[in-house]
Amino acid sequence: MRVIGLAGWSGAGKTTLVSKLIPTLVQRGYRVSTVKHAHHSLEIDQPGKDSHTHRVVGATEVLVSSANRFALIHELRDEPEFALRQLLARLGPADLVLVEGFKRETHPKIEVFRAANGREPLHPDDPMIRAIATDAPFAAVPLPQVHLDDIEAIADLAIRFAVPREELLAGS
Repeated sequence: MRVIGLAGWSGAGKTTLVSKLIPTLVQRGYRVSTVKHAHHSLEIDQPGKDSHTHRVVGATEVLVSSANRFALIHELRDEPEFALRQLLARLGPADLVLVEGFKRETHPKIEVFRAANGREPLHPDDPMIRAIATDAPFAAVPLPQVHLDDIEAIADLAIRFAVPREELLAGS
């Protein structure tokens, strides 16, 4: 299992890029998983459902399973938010993990930069950024740069710069 991040400010197009990148990588024969950071309260079960009731009355984890999929809900209660390494350790087998967000964590990343966003780029202050997917190339930046719409080239970069999960876990 290898891991690469896609990091950028809100509105840069990370989710759009990931949703285009996954089928491209799957078509190339990779089994792809994702880890997505949410800045808001995450609710994936609904009031009135058994899983919600189990969680509300005190279960730390609720695993819901069907013939098509399963979901594990872990209630943090008073625990701190999990670090990326803790989340990666919980993933099942995959060839490549795309990490969306977690821009402050220390894993290799491709910066997703959109000029119209009006934000400063991340790469000058983040030594873990290995390449940039952008709609406005940067002059005199030694990192590989590709256009945001060039999904094949971004897939190539993701494969090239992804590191083994064990390498990241060892750093914890």
